[in-house]
Amino acid sequence: MKSPFGVQIEGSIYANEGDLRPNEFLNAFIEFVESKGWFFGGGTYQVDEEGEKIDDID
Repeated sequence: MKSPFGVQIEGSIYANEGDLRPNEFLNAFIEFVESKGWFFGGGTYQVDEEGEKIDDID
């Protein structure tokens, strides 16, 4: 049986205005993914404008 291929995503997503919290993004992303009949395995974390991880928010 052939194993399925997938897509790995690497990058940062920012809102045009205000802050984007990981849970806000993840909820919308999972909704999109599941609407396509797909699934997501992974995680998210908050980053600053330079893409550096922020540990103390959300």
